[in-house]
Amino acid sequence: MKILVSWLREFVPVTVSIEELADALTRHGFEVGSIDPAPAVPGRPPGGPDAVLDLEVTTNRPDCLSVVGIAREVSTIYGEPLTLPALADAKVAECSGAAGRPDDPLPVTIEPDALDLCPRYVASLARVTIGPSPAWMAARLEAADIRPINNLVDITNYVLIEMGHPMHAFDLDRLGGGALRIRLARPGETVTTIDGVERKLAEDMLVIADATRPQAIAGVMGGADSEVTGATRRVAFESAWFNPISVRRTGRRLGLSTEASYRFERGADITAPARAMRRAQVLLTQLGAGTPEGPIVDRYPAPRARPVVTLRHARVGRVLGFEVDPAFVPAALGRLGFEVDPATTGGDGDPWRVTVPGHRVDVRREIDLIEEVARHHGYDRMPSTFPAMTHPPAPESDGLVQQRLARRILTGSGCSEAVTYGFIEESAARPFVDRAEEVVRIANPLSEHFAVLRPSLLPGLIGALVYNRHREHHNIRLFEIGHRFTAGGGEGRSVAIALTGAGIAEHWSGGERASDFFDLTGVVRRLCDAFGVAASFEPVKQSTLVPGRAATVHAPAPAGPAAPLPLGTVGQLAFDIAEARGIHRAGAEAVWVAELDLDALAAAGADRRRMTAAPLPRHPSSVRDLAVVLDVALPAAAVRGTIRSAAPETLLDVQEFDRYEGAGIPKGRISLAFRLTFRAADRTLTDAEVKQAMDSIIRALQTAHQASLR
Repeated sequence: MKILVSWLREFVPVTVSIEELADALTRHGFEVGSIDPAPAVPGRPPGGPDAVLDLEVTTNRPDCLSVVGIAREVSTIYGEPLTLPALADAKVAECSGAAGRPDDPLPVTIEPDALDLCPRYVASLARVTIGPSPAWMAARLEAADIRPINNLVDITNYVLIEMGHPMHAFDLDRLGGGALRIRLARPGETVTTIDGVERKLAEDMLVIADATRPQAIAGVMGGADSEVTGATRRVAFESAWFNPISVRRTGRRLGLSTEASYRFERGADITAPARAMRRAQVLLTQLGAGTPEGPIVDRYPAPRARPVVTLRHARVGRVLGFEVDPAFVPAALGRLGFEVDPATTGGDGDPWRVTVPGHRVDVRREIDLIEEVARHHGYDRMPSTFPAMTHPPAPESDGLVQQRLARRILTGSGCSEAVTYGFIEESAARPFVDRAEEVVRIANPLSEHFAVLRPSLLPGLIGALVYNRHREHHNIRLFEIGHRFTAGGGEGRSVAIALTGAGIAEHWSGGERASDFFDLTGVVRRLCDAFGVAASFEPVKQSTLVPGRAATVHAPAPAGPAAPLPLGTVGQLAFDIAEARGIHRAGAEAVWVAELDLDALAAAGADRRRMTAAPLPRHPSSVRDLAVVLDVALPAAAVRGTIRSAAPETLLDVQEFDRYEGAGIPKGRISLAFRLTFRAADRTLTDAEVKQAMDSIIRALQTAHQASLR
């Protein structure tokens, strides 16, 4: 929200510097994005205490999306009187019904099925002369990032920025039948909006129509057929209240976001339409742009009562942690526009009865009022106190413990954590599901880039990797812990890893080495070890990974002949997916990815909170090397599994340390050398015991894999 400070000071006479004003707003819950020089205005000498304040207004405070709204806050901060904009002393033709009357200057009808979406509609007529706006108005609009167009359109935009309520102007002579109907769109209807685009309307979209066709999309944008032009001589002004959900849904589906829809979808003031209309009539006369004709038509069939909230002084103190002067509360709330019943004292038996003004759509509970008291008492004046601990803290959930463990292991492995969106574009999600029906689509996406829920963490992680590559970061190790979603599998937790660039950085003692499959499996194995899972890897063919450079990760079966439990996959990202994201095939451009089901990993592992300590071994170990010739296509993991299954419990570790293929080895065969470590907990193993174990292992390898000793 950008506003001129001089405009603000028209309504509240604060004399502090612009910097002090910005600092005061910051202390009271606003974020000041910038303080920019005020635009030059022809005929006004340069200089003077003026600037453009750029305020970040949170979505729950639509009342502050206006100059008057900010002025009300400043008035409360400094205790200065608030002067509201001048309004026309115009006659208002109120009507308890929704249908137009024959004697109305402009027949306006709200159809029955549209009353929930538009409970109030205000209109008026004027005879106008189109021309440019004066320099002071154009400068104020430009400071708010709104382009001046002509005096009529500028008046509606000026009211929008000044009072926070959107308006629209129709060329009356271009309205069919000279009447307005607020209704739902009919099947097949379209409207060409003022940006020149034809919009196809859905049957649940609210429109402003004349006797024959839609002329505007309610709360979003007007139509080109009734747009004000240089030839316009009579206009119909609109000032209404539209349902926020309806405006938001319509804007998202049509891909339209305007200054009007931005305010309506956050909640406008239902008491404001008539005031906004009367302000527009003042400006119309002030600018010499035209003359109002007839009374203001106000269709408000079911006026809404303003909510009343009770507030206890003792409750304010309990929530804020310090005593607030009882006289401060009604005074501060009164300056903010709330009406505090003077017959109430705020005591436990006589709480304040506070009537909420129409512009404060965010206040509905006692705690909301306490927040207002806290803001204007001053966050900076709150004492630093610790809350009283009456109960021990609740134990951490298993999920948090598991995520913290995974995070500690992966950061310790040199990876940086990424946090990406749960919504992604469908083209990025499609490669990671077997069928298109598995993708969970968003009914009302913010844009096509956020159209579906992610079926995997990898699309977002790859996007983060590409983002870093484009900014000249080449050696990247990222991980993410989060949720993924599929239509068949529902929601689940997973942990994903992505590596690219150097596995070993360049050093004076030697050159760098590109990351490879074993860098990735090393990180995955370390993660599984931390969860108490002895992971194994099996080759797999998967569309998202390069054939021959992909594997599934398994946990041992709990017991019996059951198959190992699948945990996830590891491997090199498929070339077509990588190239679609702007990653080349060659050398260090390879991207290695892994994704594990965190729930399955935690279920397969030991409870790390129940770990027990064991003494250091008292007896020495025995080490034997074994070299065998095997089929070249046989995975080393299968050989290790055979060795472990044939060995006694005294076998502690199996490690490959050599691989040879060439002279002396038959074609299609390969030599693998393993180092086996044996140790018993209660005694020193004899050579005979170790030899017996080695013989058993060799026989098992010969039987299972037709291995021969080298």
